[in-house]
Amino acid sequence: MNSNKVLLILLIIVAAVMIYLGVKGNMKPPIFTGIGFVIIAFLFNKSSK
Repeated sequence: MNSNKVLLILLIIVAAVMIYLGVKGNMKPPIFTGIGFVIIAFLFNKSSK
């Protein structure tokens, strides 16, 4: 597995954790951060192809 895929997987995991913590704590900033990480992961995956 190359390093780009590992970084992409880690970014998705961090995004999922941020969204989970935001929903659990009823806080909007972590949710927005998680969504931003998902967008960054999508763009990162698109540019690495």
